[in-house]
Amino acid sequence: MAGYTAHAQLLTAGSCSDQINNFPPLPKFIPMRPCFYQNFEDDIPAEHRNLVRRIYHLWIFYCLSLAVNLIACLAWWIAGGSGVNFGFAILWLVMFSPCGYVCWFRPAYKAFRSDSSFNFMAFFFVCGVQFVLSVIQAIGISGWGACGWMAAVSFFSVNVGAAVVMLFPAVMFTVSAVVTALALIRVHRLYRGAGGSFQKAQDEWHNGTWKSPPGHEERYTGTTLPQYPTVPSYPTGGQWP
Repeated sequence: MAGYTAHAQLLTAGSCSDQINNFPPLPKFIPMRPCFYQNFEDDIPAEHRNLVRRIYHLWIFYCLSLAVNLIACLAWWIAGGSGVNFGFAILWLVMFSPCGYVCWFRPAYKAFRSDSSFNFMAFFFVCGVQFVLSVIQAIGISGWGACGWMAAVSFFSVNVGAAVVMLFPAVMFTVSAVVTALALIRVHRLYRGAGGSFQKAQDEWHNGTWKSPPGHEERYTGTTLPQYPTVPSYPTGGQWP
């Protein structure tokens, strides 16, 4: 209860100022503004803050994997491989980096921020797809734009140097797949342990509450918590994952 009280106090302080989007952090000379508001300290209860941060770091690691994969595909192409892989690697980096943030990290963030069953379900579904994608990329089928194990090992007979470079994204995609699976298991255990269900997600869908969870300045006012749950009541204990 002490943790909930502290979180409520943070929300009270946050209600005094308007929410300003702060992610991604863009230089001032770029004529664009951040699209999202992200504040782990104010939005996420203390007992789940570490977990949400690690999911965020997983997204960053996957983006780095895609960038390393791009370099490896270039080495693959220069050493005699197909340029199609390099082209797809560019596409995957440009497409999956922002989509990963929007489609599976943000649902996880919003789920823990406002105890939203709909966002939990969105996270489980999209992150499950992300896990399958990471496994496919770790395998490394030629022509799919991913330097996985099959592509790297088979290329040793052609060019050892390029094959060694290709091993780096293979390892990183493997780590990404494993950690993604662990994140899914961890979040699912917390959600089910708190009594979450698909029916709750359906109710949010039908009621329309998934569209407008409590705003940054609306989530806590006065001396009582709002009816829409702000602080998730998931069981604590246990380590990551």
